[in-house]
Parts: sequence; C-alpha cells; structure tokens
Amino acid sequence: MLGQVATETQSNEITAIPKLLDLLDLRGATVTIEAMGCQKAIAEKMVDGGADYILALKDNHPTLHREVELFFDAACSEGFADGHGSRSESVDGGHGRIEARRVVASDDIGWMAEKSSWKHLRSVVMVESERMAEGKTSVERRYYLSSLAAEAQAIGEKIRGHWSIENELHWVLDMAFNEDRSRIRRGKAPDNFALLRKIALGLLKHEKTSRRGLLGKRKRAGWDEQYLLKVLEAGARAE
Repeated sequence: MLGQVATETQSNEITAIPKLLDLLDLRGATVTIEAMGCQKAIAEKMVDGGADYILALKDNHPTLHREVELFFDAACSEGFADGHGSRSESVDGGHGRIEARRVVASDDIGWMAEKSSWKHLRSVVMVESERMAEGKTSVERRYYLSSLAAEAQAIGEKIRGHWSIENELHWVLDMAFNEDRSRIRRGKAPDNFALLRKIALGLLKHEKTSRRGLLGKRKRAGWDEQYLLKVLEAGARAE
C-alpha cells in the first residue's frame, strides 16, 4: 500500500482517486484502475504526473464500450490483417480448473470518436479468459484503454498484476485481521485503524523466522513480547 484516501459521505471513488494520486510520485509508473476510475480527467491527471495508465472499460461508458467490443469482434475474426495488433496467450490451472488467457492489444484507434478526449491514449486492449472446470466452459471478455504501446504481453502482465492487491492485501486483511467484520464506524477511527492494520501486515510479512501464517504470527505477537520485538525489528531493518 502506497497511500489511502477515504471516500466522502454520499460520494464515491471518482472524487477520491484524484486526491490519492496527488499523494503519490507517479513518474515512470503504470497505474491500473477499475471501471469506476475510467474517467477522462483521471487519465489526464495520471499523464500530467508522468505515469501511463490502463483503465478498465465497462458500461459506465456504454457507447465507447460497445464500440470497442465491436472493434475486437471484427479484428479478431480478421486476424489483424492490417498489422495493428499483437497477441499473447497463456494457460494455467490447478484444483481441477484450467484457464486459457488471451490478451489482444491494438493501436488502431483512429476510428474512435472520443480518442482526443483521452489524453495520450495509444491502445485498446481485450483480455479473454476461457475457464474449464467440472466439464463446463465459460468465456469472459474484458476491455481496457491504455496510454501504453500495443504490446499484448507487457500489458497483460500489468493487468494481471493489478489483482495482486486483492490477493496480497485485501483478502489477507480479511482473513488475518477480520477487517470486513470490523464494527469501528465513528469519525476518523475507521481510516486510522485501516492504516494501522496495513502497517501491522507489512511488519508481519517482513518477519521471516516464524513459519506460521500471518494469523498465527499476529496471535503470537500478541502473546509473546519477545516475538513482538522481533517483528518490530524486522520492520525496521526493511526500512
């Protein structure tokens, strides 16, 4: 976690994201944001801060979403005969599940009526996930706008890396700290305790001598003062 900003009452992430971006040094970074943050002003702010962007495109931009969807339907059927696209494919699986993942990126965006409204827009991207489990197959397509060159493998890796914050942060906070069940609701307390949990999580991850999971480490730090000091020392060394 690099920073956090609480959404205001009766507001949403659209107003909070620009404030969070102001806290960060974005130079040279690629910022990935879910569909809520797919906004022209947010894209401009990231570019002005020296960053590239990958923005998930969904039905909050219904016309553009449909246009991009139709573009990839046609482009994929024609095999990108004009040479404006690149592809990347990977297959992985486990626990009786197989997933084939295809990423297609194209810099052929001259047809897009809103192109000039998205600062430094260079490519559109499609990610197709085909999952096979228990004899059933499902296919899902997701679409993105990006200021990066149309290099499917590189963009696909960044999109996949986006979900690490869910697997390595939010899910862990829920499992090891019961964050979703927190009853802390008043004033600044929810923000403050959310930050404290993330600091504690970082400290516990840096402590490598114990083979216990994070929940076990947390309990041990509460019971064993010497181990607590070891956790704090590991965090200090990491800095």
